Amino acid sequence: MIALQEVWKRFPGGPVVAEGLNAVFPKGQATALLGRNGAGKSSLLAMIAGSLRADAGRVLRHGTVSWPVGFAGAFHPDLSGAQNTRFVARVYGVDSRGLLNFVREVSGLDEAMRQPVRRYSSGMRARLGFAISMGIPFDMYLVDEVTAVGDAAFRRESSALLKARLGQAGAIVVSHAPAQLRGLCSAGAVLENGKLRMFDDLEAAISVYQAAQA
Repeated sequence: MIALQEVWKRFPGGPVVAEGLNAVFPKGQATALLGRNGAGKSSLLAMIAGSLRADAGRVLRHGTVSWPVGFAGAFHPDLSGAQNTRFVARVYGVDSRGLLNFVREVSGLDEAMRQPVRRYSSGMRARLGFAISMGIPFDMYLVDEVTAVGDAAFRRESSALLKARLGQAGAIVVSHAPAQLRGLCSAGAVLENGKLRMFDDLEAAISVYQAAQA
């Protein structure tokens, strides 16, 4: 479960991302996070993950929370994909060999796992980040447009794997594809001008979001 208590965030010279946000993302529920480009969805996920500090307020986390799935900014560029995977396994206390085997299979990177991550394309980094995060059991997954990378086959496989994980955990999912959200989420939230509106019904959230884009 994730709880936001009077969370504020504004970047210098930029718009307000969070203006006194109060919300609860329940355990075991997948919630779609909707909003126009630049509304602050990725920044809100980063605050929930703990990689970005709020200006004020608190983010309460009950249970284990993933980093934003697909985010690869924390990988060491001079280490190989395999070495980065082993490092993450040690940090989270999971079997490194088991995680490495899982990542090799899911990512499809094969021999590239032996190469330094600095040689990876953005798509390869996203594949690596997605595979590692799916290989670690979290209570709450944070998902930011992850299944938009890769070819059609990878997108289908990653969507299926993500859906299987969400059968056992909760999630906050950012996507601009309503069809994908309908396949993953049951509830929704719309972020606009620093305000967050929560909806128990996903269709209601999608309707509000689409009306704001018209």
